[in-house]
Amino acid sequence: MTQGAGQGPEVERTATLRDFRVPAYVHETGPYVRSAHPGDAAGPVAEPVGFPQEYTPTERDLPVINRGDTVQVHVDPTPVAPPAAGPGPGPLFVVGDVHGYLEELVAALQEKGLIDAAGHWCAGTARLWFLGDFTDRGPDGIGVIDLVMRLSAEAAAAGGYCKALMGNHELLLIGAKRFGDTPVHSGAGTATFQAAWLLNGGQKTDMDRLQDHHLQWMARLDALTETDGHLLVHSDTTAYLDYGDSIEAVNDNVRETLTRNDADEVWDLFRKFTKRFSFRDEGGADAVRSLLDTYGGTRIVHGHSPIPYLLGEVGSEDGEDNGGPVVEGPHVYADGLAIAMDGGVTMAGKLLVQQLPLHN
Repeated sequence: MTQGAGQGPEVERTATLRDFRVPAYVHETGPYVRSAHPGDAAGPVAEPVGFPQEYTPTERDLPVINRGDTVQVHVDPTPVAPPAAGPGPGPLFVVGDVHGYLEELVAALQEKGLIDAAGHWCAGTARLWFLGDFTDRGPDGIGVIDLVMRLSAEAAAAGGYCKALMGNHELLLIGAKRFGDTPVHSGAGTATFQAAWLLNGGQKTDMDRLQDHHLQWMARLDALTETDGHLLVHSDTTAYLDYGDSIEAVNDNVRETLTRNDADEVWDLFRKFTKRFSFRDEGGADAVRSLLDTYGGTRIVHGHSPIPYLLGEVGSEDGEDNGGPVVEGPHVYADGLAIAMDGGVTMAGKLLVQQLPLHN
């Protein structure tokens, strides 16, 4: 049964680094650290060791930059009317990482006039792309998936569409369900999907409610797409190039990897999709160009790496906290070629829904 919009359990949210903590997997057997996110049950703890460089950085090794070539786009928070229908395709919108924050998602979609007060599609021929990471850390990841699946059907019936890309947390949840505690070769010892899922904010309530149709839907998601000159991806990494030299090839190879159901192969896919920060600092614009030259588009739009870290609004290179995150809109960087859409909702930032193209 589809979860109704806005029906997820309420949880207290605090603007702390722990809300974004993404510990690397451990390569020892035994008890594991449970991340301190709402909904986690208490469990045995052990300090993880051995953080491979290619894995998602934790808060202790997430360097923060204050670059002069970055722009944060201000978005007027005033609610808008549903997009007007007209000839040709409707307006294009993208959604950053949701991570189980269903109520925040519903509010953001209503603010943009994409769904009505009852949570149903009301945007006609508008086009909506989710950039992945629907579950983990937040209170109602399955509710988020149910909403997106329902909106996909409602939008299609209205002449528009609602589609989604695969994030690393979809791969993580699929792996945790399929492989559990089966050891995988991580390149830094032995790891398991179950341990990695727990360490990365996996919610027991999501696993309890996860059904076959959710798994099938996640496993069929595209890894990347190009529309209206925008190359849409989840992760700010060039690892997509490892899976093909065209959008179709990448999407086919990712789906085939999941179909083969080999734990080590799926782990390697998850590990690569978890890489980040390829587009910032020296050489970042060239990394973006390598993807645009291969797959098309004039700008790349991604989630995955929270804007507060890119802007230096949370944390610092020496580990000091500069206060709560301040996110007003998407983050443009890499010589204007990259648009970051993860507003850091898991750290009391903002869940971003943005119409494209940006006018800046």
